[in-house]
Amino acid sequence: MFGLGETEWLLAGLFLLVAVLYSSVGHAGASGYLAAMALLGFAPEQMRPTALALNLLVGGIGLVRFWRVGLVDFRKVLPFVVASAPAAFLAAQYPIPRESYSLLLGGLLLFSAVAVFRSARHLVTDDSAVVLRPVRWLPALGAGAAIGVLSGLTGTGGAIFLTPLLLLMRWSHTREASGISVAFVWINSALGLAGLWKATGALPAALPAWLIVVGVGALVGTQLGIHRLPLKGLRYALSLVLLIAAGKLLLG
Repeated sequence: MFGLGETEWLLAGLFLLVAVLYSSVGHAGASGYLAAMALLGFAPEQMRPTALALNLLVGGIGLVRFWRVGLVDFRKVLPFVVASAPAAFLAAQYPIPRESYSLLLGGLLLFSAVAVFRSARHLVTDDSAVVLRPVRWLPALGAGAAIGVLSGLTGTGGAIFLTPLLLLMRWSHTREASGISVAFVWINSALGLAGLWKATGALPAALPAWLIVVGVGALVGTQLGIHRLPLKGLRYALSLVLLIAAGKLLLG
């Protein structure tokens, strides 16, 4: 079926797990997909379009499901994507040498490992009593542009940066941050993939099978996220996988 080899099927299983875990908190999973591919030795020219394509589907499913339960505030999404979308489109067209990509992605995965670990520690925290601040356009534009560049260069959607920022600045509560982040991810992934396609016009042959797998994972994960089911142990395990992948890239 699909003519996949052993490595592609192994990746499919890893992608399924990543999609479930990440979509439960409004992320599309790019850093997890990249970690899995890094562990199996995939080249950057394969990793970036794959991660963005999977992000696009998982982010789209998450966007629809979080929006239906009232967790996507597009007034808060707009200030970030106005700058991030063009930045992601342009940065995705920049060819990165393998060594530079490994260092950049390794740093991103290390940050992601810490962020996922912290999300597991605070998974059951109720922050509904936190008094929120309004999102200011100038800092949101600056943050969006920076995240957009990182998104395009590495093949990620940027939620791993945006979600902690929204909570740190008290711009949203936890569940709303998931909805805002998934909208942000979908737009960034679409523009990043468009920029990458313009530059290379290439996608991996195994992508259709992987899209089916992560689609199923997104349906499961968003259901878990909307109903707040605990995934603490699995997120600790995922943070460990990200840390291992970061070490593989940074230490050679």
